[in-house]
Parts: sequence; structure tokens; C-alpha cells
Amino acid sequence: MKLNQEAIEKNVGWLIVLVILVVSVGGLVEIVPLYFQKSTTQPVAGLKPYTPLQLAGRDVYIREGCYNCHSQMVRPFRFETERYGEYSKAGEYVYDHPFQWGSKRTGPDLHRVGGKYPSLWHVRHMRQPDSTTPGSVMPRYPHLLSDRYDTSLIGSKMRALRTVGVPYGDGEIETAVGDMERQAKAITVEVESQQGPRGLADKEITALTAYLQRLGTDIRWKRPEPQVPAVAPAPIQAEAPPQATVPAVAAAAVVK
Repeated sequence: MKLNQEAIEKNVGWLIVLVILVVSVGGLVEIVPLYFQKSTTQPVAGLKPYTPLQLAGRDVYIREGCYNCHSQMVRPFRFETERYGEYSKAGEYVYDHPFQWGSKRTGPDLHRVGGKYPSLWHVRHMRQPDSTTPGSVMPRYPHLLSDRYDTSLIGSKMRALRTVGVPYGDGEIETAVGDMERQAKAITVEVESQQGPRGLADKEITALTAYLQRLGTDIRWKRPEPQVPAVAPAPIQAEAPPQATVPAVAAAAVVK
């Protein structure tokens, strides 16, 4: 049998085999080189693993399905960097297992949200999104302000992450619960100082806030200044035609 386009399209077996072959070769050509590029396998300068509290917050982020509506990857286009900030680098995701790039933006990208808002903003936004973002279609998550975050498995999670290359030390794992409590206390002090709710030190909202405030802060970059809306110039008014002036002598005669 002569293999030409018509014969291959009519023979399902050959068509399947050749499609798999082409896709496999193309995938290998695109994927394999990435394993040998340091920019994609090495952490960027200054990158640190997530703290235990941030790990707990990340688990909340994943559990609630935040990645379904938010991405965490700023693409290198001007219209994205002016809105969200510095474009994302591959080395920023080295310690993310799994990464949270997302594939849809019902809401804004969150990769540079860290430090953009005070912690109280995140508390209010999760409890009632339209209180901070008018017109938001995001659902409410009031249970995050009452449910406690889990500390029982944090050591096991850190050990599991260490097996895939995240550099957690034995000392960090042993003191994980205490570190969580200290960071949570610092966040709640900030929230309370901003006239926010009290008693959130052991709540999931505090862990989630710690995670969100971390995003995009591992590299140094300057947040873009807000753009001032262009104002249309005022319309030019037509000048009034000059009025005829009455000579002084004539005016005096009229008065007489």
C-alpha cells in the first residue's frame, strides 16, 4: 500500500499511529530543552520557600478553587504589566507544587497582589467582595473568618515538599507551628490596628491573607503608577464679534 495523504486519511490505524508520533516528537522538542535551561529550573535571586502559615493559606486558596477565576501569571505585554505589574519569571515558580497559573480570568491576575492592599482589605474582600470592589461577581467566603486553619499536618507537608526540592530544614519543620502562630499574630495586630475584626489569629482568613500578601514579592520591582484618565480639552468658544464703538463726540451729542 502506498502511503500518501489519501491512504492515511482512509486508514484509521495508520492515522492514529502517525498522529501520536508527530505529537510526541513535537512535545519532546518543546519540553525537553526546558529541563536544561537554568532560567526555568533555578529559583530567581531572593526566592524563599513559603512560610508554614503561607503554606496553610495556599491550601485554602486551592481548596476554595480560587485558581478557577484568577490566574497567577503576568504575561510580558504592556497592557498586562501596566495593570498588574512586572511580568512573571519562570524562576519564581520553582517552589510551587503545583503551580497556580490558572487558565481563566473572571477576576484579575494575582501574581503581583502582595503588598498592593492592606491586610484588612483582604479580610473584607473575602467576607463581602462587593464591599471593596463594587460590582464584583465573586462569591462570599464568610466561613474563612470563623474556621480555624489546620496545623496538624504542616510538618508532613513541609517534609513532602522537601522531597521535591523545596529547601526546608529540620529546624524549620520542628518550629513550624510556633512560626505560624507568630506570623498570624502579626497579621491580626495589623488588621485590628486598621479597625478590623478581632480574634482572627487562628482563622483561615489569616492564613489566606498571609499567602496573598506574599505573592509577587520575591523579586524587586516598581509598582506602576495609576494612570490618570485623559480629560477631553474644553471646547473652544467662538469669539463674539467686535461691537461698533460710538465716537465720543457723537455720544456727547446724543446725551444733549
